[in-house]
Amino acid sequence: MQDVLTSKRVLLVDDMSTVRKSLRRMLSGFGMEVLEATDGEGALLLVADEHVDLFLLDIHLAGMDGMELCRRLRQMERFEYAPVLFVTSLPEAEIGRHAFDVGGDDIIAKPVSPAVLQARLRTHLQRREDARQLHLLRNNLDRYVDARTRRMAEQQARNGQVLKPERREVCVLFTDLRSFTQLSQEMEPESLFAILSEHLNAQVKCVYRCGGYIDKFSGDGVMAVFDGPGMALNSCLCALKIIEQACLKASGDAAALYQVGIGIHCGEVMIGNIGMEKQLDYTVIGPTVNLAARLCGHARALSVVVSEALRRQVQDEPQLRFSEPLELQIKGVKAPVLAYQLTAGEKRSKICPIDALDALRR
Repeated sequence: MQDVLTSKRVLLVDDMSTVRKSLRRMLSGFGMEVLEATDGEGALLLVADEHVDLFLLDIHLAGMDGMELCRRLRQMERFEYAPVLFVTSLPEAEIGRHAFDVGGDDIIAKPVSPAVLQARLRTHLQRREDARQLHLLRNNLDRYVDARTRRMAEQQARNGQVLKPERREVCVLFTDLRSFTQLSQEMEPESLFAILSEHLNAQVKCVYRCGGYIDKFSGDGVMAVFDGPGMALNSCLCALKIIEQACLKASGDAAALYQVGIGIHCGEVMIGNIGMEKQLDYTVIGPTVNLAARLCGHARALSVVVSEALRRQVQDEPQLRFSEPLELQIKGVKAPVLAYQLTAGEKRSKICPIDALDALRR
């Protein structure tokens, strides 16, 4: 296994040639590549064009001292996490607090012991590599796990306890592509996958821009959740924006690929972890979720169907317009359920009215 020090580039900044020569010999012996500067200004000029993994700085330098050099390095994004070690003959108690305040990672006393220097360098470079790997992992995880779920998992990790489920008022939005099953049999899988991915990507952006979050993908659609102030209006505007974008794409031979239907309902849900101990899903469940999914099933292509509960919350919004009530027979519900088709009000005339889309449905 390759040593973490091998081939790493270290910038040594000291105004004494004898110190630089001694440290250069040690560092080269560790398999490191050594760059040198005699003062802070020269060091900054050097790093403008060079990659550096780690810094060894003397504190007493002509002009800009080592403390100020460290502070300036920390202002550069690419050196934000690069280890900075001060090499000094000053007592650690005298400089310690200031050295760490400006962003230093460690202090090594002169004369420098090769064993101590090697151990300290190895420790700090390994920590930097671990932090880099964690950063990459977190960025990749964010592509698969919703930010709220990740924060919940981090909170549980800190507390050592699984959060208990809780009741919450939310709006739930479902989208679904009409005739997707038929399309999957008629199109090449690669083409279908690429277009579906693009379509879902646009929907996800709409959800987040309108203050919601994606709970899950359901094949050819999404389940989104909106909570907090304005959740009812935000969910409606999100749905209309998704339809607007689909209208712009739904033309010619591609029309069948953008026939999205949307259902929205608001009410109380249970939110929390479900599943087994080794694999949990942080999600919302309850009748509110079920009804939103059923309303989506009743929505025609390029239309939005919302519940009576949602309409009551936003009926006075000029940005929205609702049809006459529809009585829908919902599976699992004995009595007919009142629902409404949602279209854009006067302030959002760019969104296609449902009646203008009949040609695309046929």
